[in-house]
Amino acid sequence: MSYTLIAIIGILIMLVLLFLGMNIGAAMLIVGVCGYAYLVTPKAALGLLQTNLYTAGATYSLSVVPLFVLMGEFCYVSGISQGLFDCANKWLNRLPGSLACASLVACAGFGAICGSPAATAATMGVVALPEMKSKGYDDGLATGCVSMGGTLGIIIPPSTAFILYGVTAGESIGALFASGITIGIILTIFCCAVVVLQVVRKPEMAPSAGQVTWSERLQSLKGILAVGILFVICIGGIFIGFFTPNEGAAIGCFISMLYTALKRKLTWKNFLFCIEETAKTVGMTFFIVIGATLFGNFLAISKLPQTLANWCAALEVSRYVVLVVILLIYALLGCIMDAMAMLLLTVPIFVPVISALGFDTIWFGVLMVLVMELGLITPPVGLNCYVMAGIAKGVPLTTIFRGSLPFVIALAAAIAVVVIFPGIATWLPNLLY
Repeated sequence: MSYTLIAIIGILIMLVLLFLGMNIGAAMLIVGVCGYAYLVTPKAALGLLQTNLYTAGATYSLSVVPLFVLMGEFCYVSGISQGLFDCANKWLNRLPGSLACASLVACAGFGAICGSPAATAATMGVVALPEMKSKGYDDGLATGCVSMGGTLGIIIPPSTAFILYGVTAGESIGALFASGITIGIILTIFCCAVVVLQVVRKPEMAPSAGQVTWSERLQSLKGILAVGILFVICIGGIFIGFFTPNEGAAIGCFISMLYTALKRKLTWKNFLFCIEETAKTVGMTFFIVIGATLFGNFLAISKLPQTLANWCAALEVSRYVVLVVILLIYALLGCIMDAMAMLLLTVPIFVPVISALGFDTIWFGVLMVLVMELGLITPPVGLNCYVMAGIAKGVPLTTIFRGSLPFVIALAAAIAVVVIFPGIATWLPNLLY
């Protein structure tokens, strides 16, 4: 059998293991080691396993992940989300469905200090859902907007998805962060537009809010002061080159811990909670990274990515046709697979293809993350919808998915804008780097 055929068989075996319920990291690790043993030697595969168990987890660039995750946990404990929601609610008070729009904007703000979509959805859900329920908001709209808002956490820096993409594809994490700012703002506006259109069409979904004075609006800005300072110091310092992403993450983590202490929320119980939640998230992420690294070595030795890239480059069709096919594959995978696992699995396969077609890989990273967001709010996986089901007691999962589906339009519009106007995603990275 040819090396390419063996690689395809390996991918199929891995998909079967996933459908049988095996952990994605374990599935990639098993197929990667067995495939490498078949193509080279069992001794070489065991040596690769021994080496990668350490090197994949000890990669210096990946140390930014636990630091940013811990920063988000400290911000969650400090209660910073309440201030974000109150401020957004007061400034967007005149919009139809103002509480839902405020939830989306607050999620975007919390995403600027937390790179986890599930954590963003859970944190803002606890704050926003009771408020919307008390005002008589439709259950689907309330849970759907928070589910969608949580996905903004992987496009707005610091984004765990961008970090893993940067490490896997060999791209600048700072440049990826810069590209996410513009697209994150655009996507947030599109999502708010979806809410407004729904409420204008069916006013009973969101009763009108009361009046808010300008003095109340200005006073509410104090609630976002901490987020602004943290973002400017942490992410701004990375952009201007004052420190590296790793150093920025460490500084952000320290500032968030200090803020939590000043708010008198840094109890021993809360500190252990932050450490425990960070350990769970990082342990899961790094296990997937180790599995993906071994699987990537198997694909590299089989030369499947290079073969696929050469084949796509030789096709007598527009390169945008190939791009659309790749994005459709991502959309389908997102319906059955965890977003981070999908990223680590597919980057070694598709990035060589994108490079061969002459596309910018920073730009493609933005597109890929946008398509990943679809998988977070669409069945059957829809991680953020399941998070909402755990918070919104008594709201059926079908109602949550129904409320999330209109936001697919916002994501599709954002993807179309990035494809048609690629400069939107690359102008800020080009300006800064």
